[in-house]
Amino acid sequence: MPRPEPDYYAILNVSPSATLAQIKHAYRQLARRYHPDLNQSADSRIKQLNEAYAILSDAVKRAAYDKLRKDQQRAEAIADMIRQQQEELKRIPKMTWPEGIAGFFREFKKEIREDHG
Repeated sequence: MPRPEPDYYAILNVSPSATLAQIKHAYRQLARRYHPDLNQSADSRIKQLNEAYAILSDAVKRAAYDKLRKDQQRAEAIADMIRQQQEELKRIPKMTWPEGIAGFFREFKKEIREDHG
C-alpha cells in the first residue's frame, strides 16, 4: 500500500472546503510564526507549510490531492471493515465435522416432524 499523504488541510489548519483566500491567509499566518529567522527549531514545520500551500493553492494539484485523499480514506474504511469481520469470525465457535453432521440430522428430523405433524 502506498504511503499515506500528509493531511495538508490539518497542516494549514483549514477545512477541506476552505477557499483559496482562507488557505492563503492561514499559510501566511503560520509561515510568519514558524519562519526560520524567528524560530530556529521550526525548519521542518516551515517545509511542511510550504509543501501544503504549494498543493492546496494550485487548483489542479488540489483536485488531484483531494481525489487521492478520498481514495485513501475509502481504502482505510474497507481495511477497517475487513479487520472487524475477521475479529467477528474469530469469535464464532468452530464446529467439528461430527458436530456438523449431527446438527444437520437434528434439523432434518425437526423439519420432517413439522411437515408430517
